[in-house]
Amino acid sequence: MKTVLTIAGSDCSGGAGIQADIKTITAHKLYASSAITALTAQNTTGVTGIFNVSKEFLAKELDSIFTDIYPDAVKIGMVSETELIETISEKLVEYNVKNIVLDPVMVATSGAHLLNDNAIDVLVNKLFPLATIITPNILEAEVLSNMKIKTKEDMEEAAKVISKITKGSVLIKGGHSINDSNDLLLTNDEFIWFNGERIDNPNTHGTGCTLSSAIASNLALGYSIPDSIKNAKSYISTCLKSMLDLGKGSGPLDHMAPYRK
Repeated sequence: MKTVLTIAGSDCSGGAGIQADIKTITAHKLYASSAITALTAQNTTGVTGIFNVSKEFLAKELDSIFTDIYPDAVKIGMVSETELIETISEKLVEYNVKNIVLDPVMVATSGAHLLNDNAIDVLVNKLFPLATIITPNILEAEVLSNMKIKTKEDMEEAAKVISKITKGSVLIKGGHSINDSNDLLLTNDEFIWFNGERIDNPNTHGTGCTLSSAIASNLALGYSIPDSIKNAKSYISTCLKSMLDLGKGSGPLDHMAPYRK
């Protein structure tokens, strides 16, 4: 069985973060392991608290995983402190990890910045060069490219700017920010557009976490980067079409939708 490691924060409500990642990896019939960077108190209506682990404890988590059940792919999500970012980068290098999907969680949907400038610099300088692919949303791509993104042409220009600070591929997620669900991949100096299906479902909590975990799962299975993205987007669409409706706010996806009759 292929294995995927998720390095991210815990969502106690189960819709995003570590919990969404484990569900996604399991839905792909793979074995999931996890290194928790933070505990969060949150639900479908918002986040009320964050408790970060120490860099020493995170290092022990990663050592435990890499020296025993070595992963075929790694997904990295929420990491909010500079020291934790540095610890992750050191361990990825130490254990020569491949197939790294980095979801740079920097900006909330509300537009609020979740990382300070110093942490963003460390993320860009330490983790970006190690990533096989990074998956920023529009708001995060705007921060990374230092430009406003309003059109598809803007997305292409931003992708070119971001590609200069990472050795891997860049996937900019369109989403609601430019009023479509189309995503743009820049890989090997080639633009590839992935047209998304617009699904009228307001329950999208954890969509970004789920997409990056699905991409990592497909990479672990041996798919190319473009095919991994195509398969991951198809999985997301299936989860959204299930129309699961839980909670008082933006609810979670139905991660096991492909197996429901």
